[in-house]
Amino acid sequence: EAVAAEWMLEFACSCLCRHFAEQSGAEFRRWRDVAQALIKGLSQIPPHQKKTVYLCQLLIRIAQGKSLALKFENDQRISPLESALPFWTLLEREEMKLEKLHEDIRRLIQIQIVAVYMEHRYFKEATEVLERLFTDSESDKPLRVKLATIIKTKDPYVPLLQSFSYSLLISKIKSYIELFMKENETNFLMQEARKQVASKGLGATAWQNRLVEANENYKSDLETKQRFVLSIILLRDVLGQMQNCCLDVDSSLFWMYINCLLGLNNMQNVGENGVSLACSRRRQRWTQEEDLELKSGVRKFGVGNWAKILVHGNFNNRTSVMLKDRWRTLSRIE
Repeated sequence: EAVAAEWMLEFACSCLCRHFAEQSGAEFRRWRDVAQALIKGLSQIPPHQKKTVYLCQLLIRIAQGKSLALKFENDQRISPLESALPFWTLLEREEMKLEKLHEDIRRLIQIQIVAVYMEHRYFKEATEVLERLFTDSESDKPLRVKLATIIKTKDPYVPLLQSFSYSLLISKIKSYIELFMKENETNFLMQEARKQVASKGLGATAWQNRLVEANENYKSDLETKQRFVLSIILLRDVLGQMQNCCLDVDSSLFWMYINCLLGLNNMQNVGENGVSLACSRRRQRWTQEEDLELKSGVRKFGVGNWAKILVHGNFNNRTSVMLKDRWRTLSRIE
């Protein structure tokens, strides 16, 4: 259960990052609720997931940064952006190599905390938050003095606030997300699967041979084949440790779950006998019509949204993995 919760939290964070970057409000809110529920369920934060939790909390608050009526803290004076600042501080402590970006984002959050109050004409609250935000250190003094002067003018449209706007803050956060996703793009399921295979040693050989043979006609790509094998080995071992598990390795539900792990989200991939039809299906040549449909889907939904392109496109028994591989091929050709 703990391992599954970690996987779900990683996935929820990935979805939050993607939908924050795409400004997909409804989808972001859906995954926000999932992430918050998972985080609340943690008795303590695993050390390796600290950045994940901090980033989720940061994005949730930044997304609501202009909603002063929304409160994340017991102290009703604390706005969403002010509540986001401690999580950014925690993220800064977890990594040291992005010093310039860290400094830029920290400064933008501080400025926008004040700016949002001023936009709502809450000048008294802006003065109070300024006192909470800044210490007496010399490094903070120049910005503190500038913001204090701006509050006295009671003008939310002064050049400084326009230069360090909320849209610029969002843009900087997106840059950080992009770097975070690149560093954490390794499939966490694969990481755990490799640990399982390593711990089992030669005990997994029979399963590997059996599944590789079944998958031979469908996947010639070694990396995808290993991913398929390792995922099933992991799931088999996890199921073996669970009591009253509803998933049997010979059931169609088991193979449906395997398809989900691999991105084979087309229900046609599961046959009546529970064995994935993808395992027995031979490669089909891509038609010109399918290529055009793929290009149209990429233009409409963007690179990477293969599941969405698959659902809205007219493809001949394809999967999202196939779409991704074909797009890679088309990109090389062009």
